[in-house]
Amino acid sequence: MNAVLRKRFILILIVMAGCLASLYPIQKRINLGLDLKGGMHLVLKVENEQLKDAAAKNDAVLRSMEVLRNRIDGLGVAETTIQRQGENQILVQLPGVTDRENAISMVGRVAHLEFRLVSSDPEKLKEALAGKVPEGFELKTMKKEGGENIVVTKEASLGGDAVNEAHVDFDSDTGMQPKISLGFNAEGSKIFGDLTTAHVNERLAILLDGEVLSAPNIREPILSGTAEITGQFTFEEASLLALALRTGALPVPMHIEEERTIGPLLGKDSIEAGIKATVLGGLLIIGFMTFYYRIGGLIASVALMVNLLMILGSMGLLNLLMPESQVTLTLPGIAGIILTLGMAVDANVLINERVREELENGRPLNAAINQGYTRAWSAILDSHVTSLIAGCMLFVFGSGPIKGFAVTLTTGLIASLFTSIYITRTLFLWLVSSGMVKNLKMLQIFARPNVNFLNKKYICFAISGVLLVWTMVNFVQKKDEAYGIDFAGGQLQEFKFATPVDADKLREFFRQEKLEHAVIQTFANAPDQVIIRSPEDSHEKVAAIFKSKMPENKFEILRIEKVGPVVGQALRTKAVSAIVCALIGMLIYMGFRFKHFTFAAATVVAIFHDVLITLGLIVLMGRQVDLLVVTALLTVAGYSTNDSIVIYDRVRENVAKIRNKSLAEIINESVNQTLGRTILTTFVTLLSVLALYFVGGEVLNTFALVLLIGFLSGTYSTVYIVSPLFLMWHGNKKW
Repeated sequence: MNAVLRKRFILILIVMAGCLASLYPIQKRINLGLDLKGGMHLVLKVENEQLKDAAAKNDAVLRSMEVLRNRIDGLGVAETTIQRQGENQILVQLPGVTDRENAISMVGRVAHLEFRLVSSDPEKLKEALAGKVPEGFELKTMKKEGGENIVVTKEASLGGDAVNEAHVDFDSDTGMQPKISLGFNAEGSKIFGDLTTAHVNERLAILLDGEVLSAPNIREPILSGTAEITGQFTFEEASLLALALRTGALPVPMHIEEERTIGPLLGKDSIEAGIKATVLGGLLIIGFMTFYYRIGGLIASVALMVNLLMILGSMGLLNLLMPESQVTLTLPGIAGIILTLGMAVDANVLINERVREELENGRPLNAAINQGYTRAWSAILDSHVTSLIAGCMLFVFGSGPIKGFAVTLTTGLIASLFTSIYITRTLFLWLVSSGMVKNLKMLQIFARPNVNFLNKKYICFAISGVLLVWTMVNFVQKKDEAYGIDFAGGQLQEFKFATPVDADKLREFFRQEKLEHAVIQTFANAPDQVIIRSPEDSHEKVAAIFKSKMPENKFEILRIEKVGPVVGQALRTKAVSAIVCALIGMLIYMGFRFKHFTFAAATVVAIFHDVLITLGLIVLMGRQVDLLVVTALLTVAGYSTNDSIVIYDRVRENVAKIRNKSLAEIINESVNQTLGRTILTTFVTLLSVLALYFVGGEVLNTFALVLLIGFLSGTYSTVYIVSPLFLMWHGNKKW
């Protein structure tokens, strides 16, 4: 082995060793997202609009974050995330927390505690019930103790800021009923002692967030600095209330604008489905490449495995060097890995096809390999950059799991450049120089095609036009029905039952309980699973219906997703911005690289063609547009430029060496020369997409379907849309 090869192998071994080291121990280096390990993702809006001062608004958000952090720490939840988003939003992630009701009650409760005196004058109560509440008083109804009506003072005699201790005790008589014992600070103890001394034999109401919890009679002065809150509490309710009181009240109310709760069962299923899809996709790609390209395919397969190692290793390295970054592996992230494996082979197909051409032109094996890599480099670089532009837009405008997809896609594409160019070339050079490989045999489906693609342009324009109009009209007619909850707002609930359920029976149960607006979806391949979509939070009603109407059929929550209309509109705006910015970025890059904005513009038109037709067909097939669909559409936009870049890289090459043919003839010849590569790369990438579609799980099924349609449309538009458009716009001008 010569010195150059030795240095190349040393660098490869260093990279692989570094990736393995950064993954140890893997359970600490690879953080699983909430969609894989279960938990809650909440976006809370702090209602600080009524505060006039900007500093007060900012302080309300900061104080709310501190109160939330103290409450969550009190629950003992590990690895929580509490981050500010924008001016008045707070992101809260609670890994492993799936008790939705208690978590929401704890997070959203203001916990504004007040002690107010109760008027013992029956005339005041009579006037208040008649609608004439005496000045300085309020009419309250005790919800927990028989619904008694009482009149309390408007001004609180003591507030929750005087409390420094709150814990759960049990009633001394029965030992069964939970109660909350309070301890006051020094100033609070004095105020409470004076209050109870001055109002013996009067009632003192205890209010939380404006609701009367109890109104006990003051039998004697209480000078100990303690008090009790009694009521019809469960132990869980009393524990959460005590926690809220210990950590202090929120400065202003908050409400949940976005919620994504993933049950542990769905997370476990998603991991298993992701692993199956990755293994199946990898085996299909390796099997085909080895069968078709023989030694070249085997070398590409080795590079593919190193590519996977580098993706995971880069995630581990980022978490090692920057623990605060918390790079996580999400379900879309797994999809990104599977897709990247297919896209990584794209470069190897291009290299092998270039090497084949050089061998057919009579070059020696070593020279053919070197020339093949040299000629393939520019197309590989350009196609990777355009896909990276789409990945960057996903990272900038995406959130949560979508960022996870962007990270794995981006790191996978960067790793692909190293593995497909550096590692495979090193292996080729070693095998040839050592004499182990003396020739390269490959299969060839498209030997020398000679099809006039350009003369079919008007037929193809007509077909595309009809398809675009048909699908877009259907999309517009469906209006909000076409959007998932990410964009339209509302709530999605998914349940898994012990035995299969009948959708018609569920609809009848919902009709009886006046929940006709809820949409029920069942699956032929999973009859024990049900998805419920509703415009508002209906989880408690739905769960109550299941328990009362089907008590023998136990169920488990797989996931609950809720998006408010404001967040839905914001997500829709971000999605459009991501697509527009990605297209502008690609237009600028391709125009700069090819020095012809007519080519770049034709490619962007084809991208619009692919995205709109894919979007329309998805809606036509009854699927809804959500964040994952937009993610897939951006991936399609990035990938569909690859074929165009390869073809026009060949056109640029042919223009320089063919002088006696028109531009139309050169374009047609270039399309024929790269046809095999175009079909093969799409086919190989689709192997990974099909694995994702069939075994990747229900959550990623629509994502895979979008990629399937988009990639096929991209292959078609490259040949039949970009080529004739470029020729029509470019005219007879020189290249």
